[in-house]
Amino acid sequence: MLRAIEWAVLGICSAAAIVHGVRRHRPARIGAWLLLAGAIVASAAGDVLTALNRPRVADVCFYAMFVLVAGGLLQLTRGGAILVDRARLLDLLALACSTLLVVWVSVIGDAGQIGDISGAYVIGALLLLAVVTRVLVAVGRNLAAMLLVIGAVGVLVSDIVQPLWPGRLSESGFVVLYLAWGAAALHPSMVRLTEPATPRPSPWRRRWAALLGISVVTPPVVLLVEAVHGTVGDGVVIAVAGAITLLLTITRLTDSMTLNRRALTRERGLRQASAALVAAADTSAVDEAVRAAIAQLMPPDAVRGIDFATDDSQLTLEAVPGLDAGPPHRSWWIEDAERDYATLVCPLWLEPLAVARPSGGALILAGRRDTLTATRDTLEVLAGQAALALDRISLVEAVGRRDSDLYLRAVIRNSADIMVVIDEDQRIRYASPSLRELLGVDDLPPLATLDDLVHPDDRHQLRQVFRSSGDGVVYCSLLRADDSQALVEATYRDLRDDRLVQGFVVTMRNFPQGREPNEQPPHGDNLDELPARVNRRSARHKFRY
Repeated sequence: MLRAIEWAVLGICSAAAIVHGVRRHRPARIGAWLLLAGAIVASAAGDVLTALNRPRVADVCFYAMFVLVAGGLLQLTRGGAILVDRARLLDLLALACSTLLVVWVSVIGDAGQIGDISGAYVIGALLLLAVVTRVLVAVGRNLAAMLLVIGAVGVLVSDIVQPLWPGRLSESGFVVLYLAWGAAALHPSMVRLTEPATPRPSPWRRRWAALLGISVVTPPVVLLVEAVHGTVGDGVVIAVAGAITLLLTITRLTDSMTLNRRALTRERGLRQASAALVAAADTSAVDEAVRAAIAQLMPPDAVRGIDFATDDSQLTLEAVPGLDAGPPHRSWWIEDAERDYATLVCPLWLEPLAVARPSGGALILAGRRDTLTATRDTLEVLAGQAALALDRISLVEAVGRRDSDLYLRAVIRNSADIMVVIDEDQRIRYASPSLRELLGVDDLPPLATLDDLVHPDDRHQLRQVFRSSGDGVVYCSLLRADDSQALVEATYRDLRDDRLVQGFVVTMRNFPQGREPNEQPPHGDNLDELPARVNRRSARHKFRY
């Protein structure tokens, strides 16, 4: 009775430690750890019943323990968890199950014993050890995984040694199981075992397909061999092994179909997004195409927010860390207060075209970490396509502005009017050759502004004009190289919102010495027929100045 109480206390404490570790560390998948806690409770119940001389009921508890452990470890190896691709593990488990079936039929036999050792317990412990070892190999140096392996080794050793030398020492392996698995859940490294990871499906290989085929065929072949020899003595074992192998095979095929469906969905979404981005003519169209693609690639409840910023100035400093520390990454994470949620930042940078659009920007998505992790590669590709579309739009606009400037120069080269294109910061982007002739200089100063060319008495008036939006006419004097003045009529037009011009267009008309701005020309001077007036009228009609 005292021994039964000891097993009960040990099992309850171990299960309570696992539950406490789950609540404290909050792993991505709590179901796997809760199943392991249930397995500990089942094992403790079996030990208690064994101490109370109830072996048949105890066997049921131990079998339930192996089922719960299998479910918990498969939860650890789901797609997107630590093993990422569990196809190899399922293939190996199916092969191990079929191999152990052959061993059972040929070595253990109807009694289910190898001497005094239970064959079922040994086989279950071997499978348990194989799975936790595979998890340890996948995760690397992880204390929680090591403790799971230590617990599995303890179960295997006690299952073999305890029937041969009953006693407290031979049962210490079960104690190791309780202590090791409880400690594994309490250590912070347990979080890594269920952390989402980017899926990396392995290529299809014939040898793995052959192993899976052998595993599926083995139970029917064993049943056929026993039936041919007369009596089927291991029917229950063969049925159980066949059911497990079939379940593993169905799981394997389901995983393959799921991966294929996801790949097709990503391919279709990216193809449609590429078509929309190629047809996008402005930034708003690119934004709309990106949001439509995300809505197709990800479930709505998995995304909390989407921010498509085409300029680094629109982002917070937290969203663009380490920009001066070498080339930018394809994406990075920003941690959230909730462990299940995070923010993924995909920069809109393409290094070869950084000169065309140096403003940068980023695609920022906040949502569930597991969903963002599973689609991270796809989102990086989508951000790259969006960046390429933005760079294309910037290059088209730059080429359009260049061609517009060249066309403007060709039209007004011989015009008597003076045409000046001014950026929003008042820098002169382009000035017709007649301005240099009027000022008597070979070239304008670098980064010159219109304010630098105007007489000091007229500068305040000129600043007031350009501060106000709209179009109009202003009269001012320009300073020549010989310090004389040239009175001009400046007609300005605000084209800052124009996609190609993006600035002010100023048309100046020089007044000959001695003529007032409002004075009519002498009778007989048919200016409408002069080439300068024809050029001016044509330019105004063409460019709407």
